[in-house]
Amino acid sequence: MTSSRTSMLRNSASTATLIALAVALTGCSAAQRLKNIGEVPAMTKIQDPTQAPGYQPVAMPVPQSEVAQHNFGSMWQPGARAFFKDHRAGRVGDLLTITVAIKDQAILNNQTQNTRKDSTSSVGTNMLGLETLLPSAIAASSLVSASGALGTDGQAQINRSEQITTTLAALVTQVLPSGNLVVVGKQEIRVNYEVRDLQITGIVRPTDIDATNSVTYDKIAEARISYGGHGQGTDLQQPRYGTQFFDIISPF
Repeated sequence: MTSSRTSMLRNSASTATLIALAVALTGCSAAQRLKNIGEVPAMTKIQDPTQAPGYQPVAMPVPQSEVAQHNFGSMWQPGARAFFKDHRAGRVGDLLTITVAIKDQAILNNQTQNTRKDSTSSVGTNMLGLETLLPSAIAASSLVSASGALGTDGQAQINRSEQITTTLAALVTQVLPSGNLVVVGKQEIRVNYEVRDLQITGIVRPTDIDATNSVTYDKIAEARISYGGHGQGTDLQQPRYGTQFFDIISPF
């Protein structure tokens, strides 16, 4: 009876330890999700991107031959699309439209096979007379013998297809010394209990902005595009915290 109670106490202690560890790992995230049960996902407020935590101004190298040109007394400026004013984005705080049309497909097949067989044998018949000291049960002609075999067979296949087509407005947050523009765009769409968000950042060359004040994503340098979401649908597609925890610590 005492042994059974001791075993139950040990099991209870182990369970409590795992629960405490899981709670510590989830932390405020789990508490926040529990608080929002039954509520629609909250949308973030509009704010200055340069004031966001972790924001760092972009520093890029400037060509040595880059020299600003000014046409004093001229009503027409180089690159202008309108006679009196260029309506394209070019200053901090200006807006421009970014068109994202990604259609990516990749099919990869890899197969590796490797076979190796090693065999080593050493015979000793005359070892400075020491062979006479060996017990009679040991034959000097078969002192050393070794063999080994190694085989590898690996296969891998990737079949991926991704397609994203959307447009969003981005904000110019910085003008680099070269004249290129650092842009940040974010878009959130809430449908019922699911929020889909699209974020894009990068560097745009003013000459790539067309007459409609738009630019395609493939002309954005250092582009970072993120498309995802959160809500009930996303939660159903994610493994539970316990499953994720055991997947991390399991050695098998």
